Amino acid sequence: MLRELGAQVLWANWTGASTVPSRELYPHQWSWDSAFIAIGLRHLSPLRAQLELETLLRAQWGDGRVPHIVFNDAVPLDAYFPSPDFWRSTTAGRAAGAPAAVQTSGIVQPPAHALAAWLVHRADPGLSRARSFLARLRPRLAAWHRYLLCARDAGGAGLAAVVHPWEQGMDNSPCWDAPLSRVEPADPAAYRRADLDHGAPEDRPTDLDYGRYVRLAEAYRDRRYADDEGPGAFAVEDPAFNALLIVSEYALALIERELAADESESADMAADGIESDGLAESADERRGRADALTKTLVDRLWDPRRGLFLCRDLCAPGRDGELVPERGVTGLIPLVLPGLDRDITATLVRTACGPHFGLEGPARLVPSYDLTGPAFDPRRYWRGPAWFNTNWLLEKGLRLHGDHPRADGLRDALLDAAVTSGFAEYVDPYTARGSGARGFGWTAALALDLLLDDGRSGRGGLLGEEVW
Repeated sequence: MLRELGAQVLWANWTGASTVPSRELYPHQWSWDSAFIAIGLRHLSPLRAQLELETLLRAQWGDGRVPHIVFNDAVPLDAYFPSPDFWRSTTAGRAAGAPAAVQTSGIVQPPAHALAAWLVHRADPGLSRARSFLARLRPRLAAWHRYLLCARDAGGAGLAAVVHPWEQGMDNSPCWDAPLSRVEPADPAAYRRADLDHGAPEDRPTDLDYGRYVRLAEAYRDRRYADDEGPGAFAVEDPAFNALLIVSEYALALIERELAADESESADMAADGIESDGLAESADERRGRADALTKTLVDRLWDPRRGLFLCRDLCAPGRDGELVPERGVTGLIPLVLPGLDRDITATLVRTACGPHFGLEGPARLVPSYDLTGPAFDPRRYWRGPAWFNTNWLLEKGLRLHGDHPRADGLRDALLDAAVTSGFAEYVDPYTARGSGARGFGWTAALALDLLLDDGRSGRGGLLGEEVW
């Protein structure tokens, strides 16, 4: 039954070239949503999964960034805010190479795309090779990673920084409260929140937080989306964002190995407006970078006393900013990394199972924020509810590091919650009661992946034995 119900959600959200997260609340294409959706779609239609990623990456900017929203011109402007006339990508983003043929946002989201591309390829290698799927995506993925590793290295240590909470994906996390407190909110009379037309106010960010989001986005737009002027009022090194970048570097290493790299691909890439200098790298170079980034992640963001990774606020006083003490699920996501020290992985599992996150205890699913934290709210967006994509990542991390019983238990809980909540956007971590949108794209897609992926009996992980 789950297969049929999940497929119905994905077909209902399909627009002909991509999948919306939700027809009403999120009527455009979102970046990391499409990566997760493609991972699920590969089990139903590898061709649609390939098209999902191809559509997104056709909206890539010349500097390599992949925008977090690709707008559908057929959707009315007032259906979603911030809308295309707020972002002004074709004008404000011209210097950064924003595409002229499609409207996008100017910020990014977590880089799970190379991972998704590799998994989609493996679902039907014959179709992938016939369509030159990896050969066409490889230069775009390489440019995307280069943008993050170079233009977004605001801390100078090698990790990518996010310049807006929307970029990290966990928009309303209490991990952002301290960095956001320095941001003067935009005048609420200057915009209208469309999200409240489709979601209960008690489930959504407060007006104060939303005003700060708008102010940050305005400031980035008004400096024409330039990253070379230094960080603005908000710049954070986030564990989950960088863990997904590292996993995608491993995936890109597999893609490099799969392809016989040739010079013609660089020529094709340049013709598409993507900067091409220095993008050709070997699989060994990519793997070496992923290993080095893992070490940097530990050096910069690991907190042994709290037993998880923390965000680094680069705009706080001090040469390297300061770690944010809030415990968010972002600090557990590096469990997906193969190169973590065994002591760290064991500590992460203990933290996940302890009082702060409640796995195998009072929580049915791992919450987005510390169950014991002062800002915990089981309903409000990313301030406590459990999300399917973060729990899917944790299931993969547990399986990667050999903890199959816990991985199996989390998988079963996720599948049950997906069906009983109507494939909700997020759920109460204690009761699995759904909130936000129903028929949510990545909830259906990742539930299908957990149901249909045949790799659970092996060592597991996201990329299979061959990566390690």
